[in-house]
Amino acid sequence: MSGAVALPLTEPELSFSAAGGTSVRRTLHPSGLRILTEQVPGAQSATIGFWIPAGSRDESPETLGSTHFLEHLLFKGTATRTALDIAVAFDSVGGEHNAVTAKEYTCYYAKVRDLHLPMAVEVLADMVAGSLIDPDEFEMEREVILEELAMAADDPGDVVNERAFEAVLGEHPLGRPIGGDAGTIGAATRDAVYRHYRAEYRPENLIVTAAGGLHHDVLVAELVAALSASGWDMSAPGSPVDRRSGAATSLGEGVPLVVVDRPIEQEHVLLVAPSITAGDPRRPVMSVLSAALGGGMSSRLFQEIRERRGLAYSVHSFAASFSDAGVFGMYAACAPAKARSVAELMQGQLAEFARDGLVPGELERAVGQLSGTSALALEDSDVRMSRLGRSEITTGEFVDLDESLRRFEAVTAEQVQALAEELAAAPWSLAAVGPVAAADLAGLALQQVLADSSLAAPIGG
Repeated sequence: MSGAVALPLTEPELSFSAAGGTSVRRTLHPSGLRILTEQVPGAQSATIGFWIPAGSRDESPETLGSTHFLEHLLFKGTATRTALDIAVAFDSVGGEHNAVTAKEYTCYYAKVRDLHLPMAVEVLADMVAGSLIDPDEFEMEREVILEELAMAADDPGDVVNERAFEAVLGEHPLGRPIGGDAGTIGAATRDAVYRHYRAEYRPENLIVTAAGGLHHDVLVAELVAALSASGWDMSAPGSPVDRRSGAATSLGEGVPLVVVDRPIEQEHVLLVAPSITAGDPRRPVMSVLSAALGGGMSSRLFQEIRERRGLAYSVHSFAASFSDAGVFGMYAACAPAKARSVAELMQGQLAEFARDGLVPGELERAVGQLSGTSALALEDSDVRMSRLGRSEITTGEFVDLDESLRRFEAVTAEQVQALAEELAAAPWSLAAVGPVAAADLAGLALQQVLADSSLAAPIGG
């Protein structure tokens, strides 16, 4: 069968077929470990990910950045492998390995030829279950992370994104920066990070997903053996930790305007508003809205701000969804003297969207764009592996390509307009990084734009 399949948290075994003839299986090990695989016929490579559903949102303000710190440290050696051993294991077979810390999860992953998948299982399992967190390595990596934070602070795109999320999400933990700051990283101790490691990294809090050329039962056996060899008690019973999407939580009051003064050539402007959660059934509607508004070269923002007026080179919209909150945003980078006009035009395009809805052909273009990019992305086992992880952690539902396309095609113009109206009525925040003074951007509010339709020139006019 293909389509949408529920992933009950405590179901011992699930097996089903998906679009394109792939086979999906899910095993809940008695320890609480969850393993999900998608076997792709004819694939000669495989991607595997070890997911811990804990991210920056799970930290306290005092320990901010410790999850990301820990991610770095897991590459620094185990009882049986040095950091060089880990790197050599993948380099010597032409494989790739890396990790990512997000707001709601951490993932360690590798992509290798299918015949090298057992090696990837063994090494990643050792990193996740048997890392030492050596005190000397801890101090050295502290300096590396401080350099990483300094690099991000020099990137106005990173800064405006971070400050925008802080502004719109207020005191919500999702508003905290993933990497922490120089103060929290400087104050971090090896013992505190090690306690965090032992608290979060355990069988019932681990999800392993893999896609490509593989055999599910073989992978499960290899995985359990590798985790046991690295020190975990896989015989002890456990219940899987539930972090799945629920009702939206109150975000409290955001900050309307955040301006970071930087003597740079451009002003980076990001408008953000609270949006829908990852479990909201309107996710396909939001995808269509964002594609039509700012998802490509034919989108409203690109056509109005870049093509017609030449005000910016980079302009787009995005939608980010989490388990209990979401953010919708519109971004542009432009000459400082044009920053206010660009912000007003972005607001105006959304205002027109909410007032007049889609124009003929716009819905079809957006759906076609989403359908094509979704299909092309699944040519990569990395994307299939990530889809399994997000499905298990966040939504509890696996949606294959055919069902995704059906959901996009079922979106109506009325649904898109209704969601645009909801966004237009939301409390908006503006973050800006560059030489423009706060006074020059003060007073911008979407509600004001809604009353002034002259700011948005109709598409095709």
